[in-house]
Amino acid sequence: MDRYAYLCQFHPIPPADYALLEAKLRPRSFRKGEFIVVPGEVQRELYFVREGVQMSYAETDKKLHVIAFTYAPGPCALPESFAAQQPAAYYLTCLTDSRLDALSYADLEALLDQSPSLERLFRKMAEAMLAGVIHRHVELHAAGMEERYRAFCRRSPHLLQLVPHKYIASYLGIDPTNFSKLFNQVKI
Repeated sequence: MDRYAYLCQFHPIPPADYALLEAKLRPRSFRKGEFIVVPGEVQRELYFVREGVQMSYAETDKKLHVIAFTYAPGPCALPESFAAQQPAAYYLTCLTDSRLDALSYADLEALLDQSPSLERLFRKMAEAMLAGVIHRHVELHAAGMEERYRAFCRRSPHLLQLVPHKYIASYLGIDPTNFSKLFNQVKI
């Protein structure tokens, strides 16, 4: 799916307004393993993924807690750092070589002032993100591990081939050994 079609799923925007957004995007490339944002750093740019897979995670007592994966054509950000322009509490890194399109915070603010359609689009995207976070929270606390695994496979099956399984296990709140059993036994 191309970026325009992806964005229009949240709110239809006129091609002229989309052209305003596209004109402000700047290509950025990151290598596998490269950090986009680290704790204490403010995320100054919102990214739209063209290629590759990224992961946000927190680290405590030498344990990694995966928060989210991002991939094309969606956005890539630590929302609370970017939206509030405050220091990040966790990491955003590239799991694969990645090509992203960057939009600065200042440019986004100017676009939102200029275009009611873009402002509504980004509000609708934020609402969808909030609903997704709530759904994920319920899923992590109320669903069994096989149910969480199956839901992940329905949403993002391609990540099973692109992301180390220990990260997917962390994302799903499943012990890596149990994840391996699910991966080998549950047919999707």
